[in-house]
Amino acid sequence: MRFLLKFSFPTTDETNSWFRDGSLGQKVESILEKLQPEAAYFGPTDGERGGYLIVNMDDASQIIAVGEPFFLELGAKVEIVPVMTPEDLRAGMQSIQ
Repeated sequence: MRFLLKFSFPTTDETNSWFRDGSLGQKVESILEKLQPEAAYFGPTDGERGGYLIVNMDDASQIIAVGEPFFLELGAKVEIVPVMTPEDLRAGMQSIQ
């Protein structure tokens, strides 16, 4: 099942120093390598650094493995929401007719 993971982390002296020394990119790359998202987009989120990932999960217990790297590595706020492709939407609509 696909989920949209939205994350943002505050602009602080610590995160600014990560940006300057390149470790922010390394932290994000490490997370992406572990999660292997279907898609990843980065930019301002709610006025802070952040982004959106599309990740696949087969079980609700995977929410911990998906969300924790953002909390632990970036001190981020995280939202995880189920999403559908157009094909999923069509199939769902057909199932209720």
